Amino acid sequence: MTLLSLENLTVRRGECPVVDHVTLSIGAKECVGLIGPNGAGKTTLMRAALGLETFSGTSSLARLNAVARAQAAAFLPQARQIAWPMEVETLVALGRVPHLPRGAQPGAVDRAAIDDAIHRLGLDGFRHRIATQLSGGEQGRVLIARALAQQTPLLLADEPIAGLDPAQQIATMQVFSALAEEGRAVLVSLHDLGLAARHCTRLILMHQGRVVADGAPAEVLTAELMAKVYGISIWRQDSPLGPVLQPMGVL
Repeated sequence: MTLLSLENLTVRRGECPVVDHVTLSIGAKECVGLIGPNGAGKTTLMRAALGLETFSGTSSLARLNAVARAQAAAFLPQARQIAWPMEVETLVALGRVPHLPRGAQPGAVDRAAIDDAIHRLGLDGFRHRIATQLSGGEQGRVLIARALAQQTPLLLADEPIAGLDPAQQIATMQVFSALAEEGRAVLVSLHDLGLAARHCTRLILMHQGRVVADGAPAEVLTAELMAKVYGISIWRQDSPLGPVLQPMGVL
């Protein structure tokens, strides 16, 4: 089942294309890593796919009305800030808004979704803490939980593990992998190539606004492509716990 389809998606800043004729689709049971250097167009691609940027081409999500789009895809933006001093549980519950009639209170299904999201992110002990009083990494996990509570078929997450400690980075990627195994799909942008190799079923590599590789991690994370796109050398080895990839130096 296709959950996102883009065809010739292009976003320009003046005459410069920052996303250049991107065509791709994402289906159920995929955990797709969106990788590439800073400025490659990853964030703009996600925002355009959701109709948050002016673009040419087509996006299956952007053509939906706002409510249908919010029920089809959750979005965790790169810029994350909690403005209001509310309890963690209340903030996570905001993820249920697209599913509630105007003025309605969360019901049993909503409560179950909220509890599941809080548990997946290891926030059970934070449920009644004031979100703005948490550390930056803890706030990041709360916002991921809010997106999970939306329980959409597709989750788009823009650098969700930035600012998290190593254990929480791994735990969050494991959550995304589990969502894919359960039949949903995740498109996650990230810079940690080792975590991308271990936890993603597929990688999309962007460079200068274009998709230059799209396939299984072993097909994308090659020495040649990493040298061409990132200008780095890498060390890679398969281990009993999965593939290990480490950037080694700048070329």
